[in-house]
Amino acid sequence: MTQSATRRTVLLASGAAVLAAGCGGDGEGGPSSDSAAPDATAGQELASTADIPVGGGTVLKDEKVVVTQPEEGDFKAFSAVCTHQNCVVADVADGTINCTCHGSRFRIADGSVDRGPATRPLPKERITVEGNSIRLA
Repeated sequence: MTQSATRRTVLLASGAAVLAAGCGGDGEGGPSSDSAAPDATAGQELASTADIPVGGGTVLKDEKVVVTQPEEGDFKAFSAVCTHQNCVVADVADGTINCTCHGSRFRIADGSVDRGPATRPLPKERITVEGNSIRLA
């Protein structure tokens, strides 16, 4: 005798699949700290130095990179993918890189966690500053 799937079984199974796919992961196995952002390539110009405010930064969503300038002339770059649930961070304000998905915040100077739920820092991206141009290394 064969069993046929009931409407409830199909809905429960498809709902679980949607939940699993939509939630992402916990960030484990995400971007490594030694690799360029997934949507950016080495040598690519990210921004002009004039575009990055001192004490702040800019999220480049298409490239999945955030560039900061903690102190004048000191430029840093990090993956813009939050290490908690792999959302792209939203903005940089008040000395932190902010993910609005779940409220994680990262320090602009080193990408370390300022406030969870993220427990791991944003991976660093290597950049070069030549004249007024900030590029991925």
